[in-house]
Amino acid sequence: MDGILIVNKEKGYTSHDVVGKLRKILGIKQIGHTGTLDPNATGVLPILIGKATKASQYLMEHDKTYIATLKLGERTNTLDGEGEIVEKQTIEESLLDKNKIDAVLQTFLGKQEQIPPMYSAIKIKGKKLYEYAKQGKEIKREPRSIEIYEILLKKVNKEKKEIIFEVHCSKGTYIRVLCEDIAKKIGTIGYMKELERTEVTPFTIKQALTLQQIEQQKENIKKYLISIEEIFKQKRKIQLDEKKQTLFLNGTQLTFPLDNDIYRIYFKEKFIGIGKIENHLLKRDIILESTK
Repeated sequence: MDGILIVNKEKGYTSHDVVGKLRKILGIKQIGHTGTLDPNATGVLPILIGKATKASQYLMEHDKTYIATLKLGERTNTLDGEGEIVEKQTIEESLLDKNKIDAVLQTFLGKQEQIPPMYSAIKIKGKKLYEYAKQGKEIKREPRSIEIYEILLKKVNKEKKEIIFEVHCSKGTYIRVLCEDIAKKIGTIGYMKELERTEVTPFTIKQALTLQQIEQQKENIKKYLISIEEIFKQKRKIQLDEKKQTLFLNGTQLTFPLDNDIYRIYFKEKFIGIGKIENHLLKRDIILESTK
């Protein structure tokens, strides 16, 4: 069984937890994910099964879309709802003006630099940042380039002093940091109270199944899998004759006067795998069962 299964991750599970549970549910060892989703976050988590695990390197750079709830007037040490409240401020009614908040959100559009939070899994000198943070240490972090493609205000809850917004952003964007920065521009403090990932381009929440649904549908799970061929449907095709197909499957590099890129490989109109062209040489990358 090879392909991608889109999981709707529930709160409280790490991405590693989900992989472990799926191995037990499906009885398959070769399972991985395309990037972590915080335990307190919910939503889209693409899971790679079988030979699709080899496609991980091509899926890590995809854009993401989130719906975030920003709690104003309070700040936590982790910048999210899992941490301890370390500061509080009174929120004036004027700060909750919808038009003003929307105007602030729009200032975050475009390319920018973002400093990763201390409570993150980034490694510095062989140690994860959150390990330093738990020891009360502040480590210098280099800013990272990110891009906000779109940001939309969904709701302002004046009673709860919360803002709900949707953001479409590049890989590597920390929504916790974005929430803190938005709060600062509004004129107060804040933290990310809730987070749902609704899309990891091109996979959406509409395609996602919860672990409970997967358990219920495990006998028919193949119908929910997105095939390797479908994953790369935007890539160009290469048709091989019998001789070249044999060489390709055996790992021989073949000369093709084509651009450097990833290609879908076919023999007699049957999809046999993914190949990569570098300097006009085609080499195999992801191979399905032999067509022989």
